[in-house]
Amino acid sequence: MITTQYSAQIQEALHQFHHDRGELVPILRHLNDAIGYLPKDVLAEVSERLHVSESHVYGVATFYSMLSTEKKGQFAVKLCESAPCHVVGGREVIKAIKTHLGIDAGETTADGKFSLDMVSCLGVCGVGPVMMVNSETYGNLTPEKAIEILSAL
Repeated sequence: MITTQYSAQIQEALHQFHHDRGELVPILRHLNDAIGYLPKDVLAEVSERLHVSESHVYGVATFYSMLSTEKKGQFAVKLCESAPCHVVGGREVIKAIKTHLGIDAGETTADGKFSLDMVSCLGVCGVGPVMMVNSETYGNLTPEKAIEILSAL
């Protein structure tokens, strides 16, 4: 049996969702929130304990933008790059945030405080441009407002 430094958290998540492989997304979300990301050994242990293939678990973990298989900064910033956000100024917001943080999409600041990712949609198109910081969503952004929000963190 695979065991990791996160076995206790894995057991807790599986217990909370009754070891139901149909609850794989909530299980992974719970673990992602508890650990901060989903290391490969965690995915392997979940796979073994739920009796599903490791490739299936990995596929689910990499499909959903709310899950991450890479360690992120203390503040995980997700920027929407969909058409509805772009037509209302999203490009300018993205450029301002990249410049302010000094990183590009897929990177983490040297101090580990911020990570930046682009997503195709955050599901709140009516209030674009939009960014999500951890689980908090911010809409109707301007470059200045986005920088103000990040500076306050």
